[in-house]
Amino acid sequence: MPVWILRDFLKCTSCKLCEIMCSLKHENTVWPEASRIRIYEIFPGFPVISLCVQCDDYPCVASCPFQALSVGQHGEVLVDQDKCTMCGACITACPGNIPRIVPGKQGMIICDLCNGEPECVKICGEMGYHALQLVSKPEGELVKNYLVKPEETSIKLLAKITGENV
Repeated sequence: MPVWILRDFLKCTSCKLCEIMCSLKHENTVWPEASRIRIYEIFPGFPVISLCVQCDDYPCVASCPFQALSVGQHGEVLVDQDKCTMCGACITACPGNIPRIVPGKQGMIICDLCNGEPECVKICGEMGYHALQLVSKPEGELVKNYLVKPEETSIKLLAKITGENV
């Protein structure tokens, strides 16, 4: 069953524990640069949570000329490290430029939902923030609202909160 991480930007404190837990889970060390979830704070005090939104049509998967990307049982994007050449086609195809190349890593990195039990969601809830929640994957407009780059989301968030155009 596809699951999805719902993000509430207004509850995010930019503590970055989600990045730390993700890197611990996937890299066995604290390495926020290799985290599959990222917190951007383009405007101080306005954190934007950025991770794969699991597009309905998965343009990153379709764009890979080496079939290194596939969709897993929870709706996550899986990377076959042996097939990935880090050509960047998936980054270009992604509306939010979410897949990333991290120096020292073999293959692209993208959220794999921790096999349906995301560590980022767990730590966010344990800390009482609840900026991340695991839900059944919605369709349509809700997902599309997150299909933008963090910079664009920051501008929209700032305008919404301040009532001013940025």
